Amino acid sequence: MSRLRKILAGAGIATVGAIGTKMAVDYFRNRNKEEVVDESEGDVEEEELPAEQVSYAVVQDDSLQEFLDAAFGAPGRYVPTRPSKVFSYHGEEYMVVWTYDNDKSKNQMLAFKYTDAGRKMIASVGYTSEKTDYNLTGLGETEFAIEVNGEKITSGQGETDGTDDVDFVPVTA
Repeated sequence: MSRLRKILAGAGIATVGAIGTKMAVDYFRNRNKEEVVDESEGDVEEEELPAEQVSYAVVQDDSLQEFLDAAFGAPGRYVPTRPSKVFSYHGEEYMVVWTYDNDKSKNQMLAFKYTDAGRKMIASVGYTSEKTDYNLTGLGETEFAIEVNGEKITSGQGETDGTDDVDFVPVTA
């Protein structure tokens, strides 16, 4: 069983299809649901991936909602608005979810890194068309940034202009 699949199983997240691969640049640009890899193809061996590729899982929509309800202890507070990204890149595993926060009436992007010690939130970004607020504790220790209105932000806490979307991207992309 792949490390990515083990992490998902431990988090109680169900997937559709096998663990697939894709060029990293294409994976991070895609805001839509990824292509499901047929189960008969089996999971990829993540250790054998070229550096420019990611391995990824497609999460079942209802499973993501169950995860959000359990993780934050407030059923229905966070509702997914965009397909999640659950992936392994350069030997490290991540999950990024885009939701609507019903309590705070704004969109949220939440990013987690998985380690042997468990799941750690590395980025929380709240955004509306008027304002974007972010807390990027732990993101600076990774190869990633958030991208807001074309600007990459890798660490810190603060506010910037409002936006309609926030992306999770490699720093070097």
